[in-house]
Amino acid sequence: MKRILLIAAIVLAGTTVNAQEFDKMDKSTMDRAYYPAGAAHDRTFEKDAVKQKALTPQIRVTYSRPAKKGRVVFGELLKFGQPWRVGANESTEILFMNDVKFAGKDIKAGRYSIIIIPTATEWTLKLNTELDGWGNYSYDTSHDIASLSVPVTKSNKEIENLSIALYEASPKTVHLKIGWDTTVAEFPITIK
Repeated sequence: MKRILLIAAIVLAGTTVNAQEFDKMDKSTMDRAYYPAGAAHDRTFEKDAVKQKALTPQIRVTYSRPAKKGRVVFGELLKFGQPWRVGANESTEILFMNDVKFAGKDIKAGRYSIIIIPTATEWTLKLNTELDGWGNYSYDTSHDIASLSVPVTKSNKEIENLSIALYEASPKTVHLKIGWDTTVAEFPITIK
């Protein structure tokens, strides 16, 4: 009887260990952009306390980076005038560690999803309070808290994977720069 119980316990333990499988590698890898750029890495290794404090992250964007793969991105893959999640897979999210001003509105520190509505000449970025979504399938305009339209520019070279950067354009003004294919747009954010 003891032997049967021991065998049953071993079989049960073996199936429990194997039941949890790892997810397959995603085609569009997830990435993060920080302001200040490289804050998470650089702050860790900085020894000077003043410099370390200056490297404390203030804004973070988490997004997936789809590839162009020879496709026409804007106007075909992404239809003009239609909401776009700014990436692939999960909704792109921005985290403000402090209160900011965006599109003339005071925005409280916290997490927000980003939705872009592209046209041939401008992009409209919407900050939305819906979080942890897949794509923009649950996008609800009633959760938009701010909206800003900016003109797009053309890149000198093709950007194969969607790319996002945060950089200081002027004192207290950080630009959220988004580029893919040959299209680039920059959205100003004022640090309070």
